[in-house]
Order: sequence, then C-alpha cells, then structure tokens
Amino acid sequence: MTIQDSQNTPSSQSPMQPVYLVQGNNNTRVDDEIDLRELWDALWQGKFQIAAITAVFAIASVIIALMLPNIYRSEALLAPAEESQGGGLAALAGQFGGLASIAGINLSEGATDPTMVAIETLKSRRFIKTFIANHSLLVPLMAADSWNESTDELILDTDIYDSDNQQWVREVSAPLKPKPSDIEAHEVFIDEVLSVSQDKKSGLVTLSVDFYSPTLAKQWVDWLVTDLNNYMRSKDLKNAERTINYLTEQLNGTSIADMQTIFYQLIEEQTKTIMLANVRQHYVLEAIDPAVVPEEEVEPKRALICVLITLLGGFISVVYVLVRSFRRKES
Repeated sequence: MTIQDSQNTPSSQSPMQPVYLVQGNNNTRVDDEIDLRELWDALWQGKFQIAAITAVFAIASVIIALMLPNIYRSEALLAPAEESQGGGLAALAGQFGGLASIAGINLSEGATDPTMVAIETLKSRRFIKTFIANHSLLVPLMAADSWNESTDELILDTDIYDSDNQQWVREVSAPLKPKPSDIEAHEVFIDEVLSVSQDKKSGLVTLSVDFYSPTLAKQWVDWLVTDLNNYMRSKDLKNAERTINYLTEQLNGTSIADMQTIFYQLIEEQTKTIMLANVRQHYVLEAIDPAVVPEEEVEPKRALICVLITLLGGFISVVYVLVRSFRRKES
C-alpha cells in the first residue's frame, strides 16, 4: 500500500471540526424582545392621553347613538288554515293515478305544502311589487328618514324625495334612475323590512315588519296577511275554474266508465276548492296572535353601540401612545 492510498482510507482521515458561530453581544436579542415593563411605563406616561382619547370616543358614541332613528317591529303569529282539498286529491292519486296520467292529469299537484308556497309567494318579486303599488308604499319605503312621534308622521329625506313637488330627486348613476325601480324596492323590503319564518315543529309562521313608524309597521303586517290570503285565493280560484273547464271537455270526449269516474271526482274536488275559497276569510294563513302597535324600539342597540365605540377609542389610544413612545425612543 502506498502512502497515497493510506491517506485515502477512512481511518487516516482527520475528523471534521464543528464550526461555532460566536455572537458578539447577547444584548442584541434582548433589545429585539418586547420589554413588558417598558410597555407599562409607556402606557403609564400616556395615561392622560389614553383617557382623553377614550373620553372623546365615548362622547361621540353617545351622540351617534342618539342621532340614529328608532326602528319598531310589529309581528303576527300565523297558523296554517285547515286544508281539506289535498287529502281528496291524494286519495284519488292512489286510486286512479295511473289512468289519470294517461289522460294528461297530474293528481300529485295537491301534495304541495300550501304554507310553504304562501311563504315563498310572500317574498316573491311579483307579490311585493303588487303590494307596494296597491298601497302606495314606494315613497315611505325608499325615502323615509325617521318618524315624528308627536305627530305620528314620517320624515322624508329631502335629498331623495321632494314632497312639495312630489318628485324623486336622488342622485344616482346609470342605469339607475331617480325613481327607485321595482327591483330596488323589493331588495329593500326583503332585506330591511320584512321577516318571515316557520317553526318546523309546530308549523306556525311568524311574520314581522321593521320600520320607523310603529303605526305603519302594524298596518303593513295586517295588509300583508290580508293581501297574501286574497292573492292565494284568487290564484286557486283561477286554477280551479281552468281545471274544471278542461275536465269537462275531457269528460264529454270519453266514453270509458273509469275515466268518467275520475273526471267526475276531480271536478268535485275542484268545486270544493272554489267553495272553500269563497267561504274562508283566512284562506291560507290565519292570525292567532295579531299584530299590535309596538311601544318600544328594537333598533338601534344604543348601549351596545356606546360600548363598542368606547372600546375602539381605548384601543386606538393605546396604540397611539405606544407608537409615539417607541418613535421617541428610536430618535
């Protein structure tokens, strides 16, 4: 073995020496860390500034809370009206469903929950558009700013609507126009005014209206219930009359005894629908706890507003004092 080979063997290689990084001064890391005592000293020195800024925010929160208009909520508890026509159609569907489908008649239509249909109808653009137009609610809905409690009158925003000349004067960019569109009115009514929900266990429906005027809030709830029942009644009457005319034509055009039996029973069910629609005062939903004029507002939450704005002021003041103290230290 040569000298060169012996130098290349592992045993002859010298072990690698570890390399250590020596920090010149440990005070560098200490200076980068946040000294809690230093923070406390900075906050203590700026305690008067913190108190002053927080007090300004607290006073401003009270002013803002008092300037916000009151919002009142009137609500009614509704129960679904007794339903009898669906049971008859369901029985017919089980007995003559096959034959009826051959004749182009769908007996399963009566299985739809009328309460759910009524709730979705209540929130639909067509119904809301008709409701606003029939009761002339566009101006109070889109231009109201607050409510005068002493005179029980709405106060309109003069930048939106000129009540003297009865003109819309709001400034908007295209394609919007000074007069709010049906889509805008529907969005405001659904998002800010109307609230409807159904309890899944009891099936009861809660319908509420939030508005500046407690009197109008109660009145709008009553109008909604009445108009919804009338709307659903009119719709079912038209459908029943149209169905009866169609069934009568089919009855006169067939000589099959089973088909005639189906047509007679279907005509009987549709006739019951017309009778019930004309007799029932509350066709779909009946108020078991009618709406009343509310005495207390639901919004704004003035105490919560004051607390949140005051806390925000305290946070901002603390950040301001700390930043100012560190800048002084660096300079």
